[in-house]
Amino acid sequence: MVTSLFFYLFSFIITACAVMVISSRNPVHSVLFLILAFFNSGALFVILGAEFLAMMLVIVYVGAVAVLFLFVVMMLNINFSKIKEGFQKYFPIGSLIGFILFIEIILMVFSGDLLVNKNNELNDNIPNTHKIGSLLYTEYIYVFQLSGLILLVAMVGAIVLTLRDRPGIKKQDIISQNTRQVSDVISIVKKESS
Repeated sequence: MVTSLFFYLFSFIITACAVMVISSRNPVHSVLFLILAFFNSGALFVILGAEFLAMMLVIVYVGAVAVLFLFVVMMLNINFSKIKEGFQKYFPIGSLIGFILFIEIILMVFSGDLLVNKNNELNDNIPNTHKIGSLLYTEYIYVFQLSGLILLVAMVGAIVLTLRDRPGIKKQDIISQNTRQVSDVISIVKKESS
């Protein structure tokens, strides 16, 4: 009974935060509501017994993505009134996609398979973090390594795309710093006394 109460409480908070993310006028408030939704989603994962997923959600999304959004929103001077002008233009297609997702959720809830655990291996006493690790590093090791390689290529590509030589920007030239002589930087001037 208490678990169901907390489940509905966290679900209501997530739904309210999702509505506030898309309807808030201030983008900083939208990001803060998004962070609150992530924390409550992590609480739902803890209730479902998936503590590893809960901690990964909090660490990755709150610790990295949401903070990145917050810094980007706060540091860039974006004219959000121009961005929100096209809201009415995209409202019909957004409503259609939202209606389709709502119908899918209703069909999933009333199908009856949502609360039934058909996998008997999940009932043993091994923690789910151990299960995820053993499955990830045995059966899916090649896919795991491939995803790491894709992330590495994406990181190198982002660095190469943003690295450009701009004139007028002061940069540190280590070779010229190490090879300079004292006479190049210091000059002794004798001033006549009056």
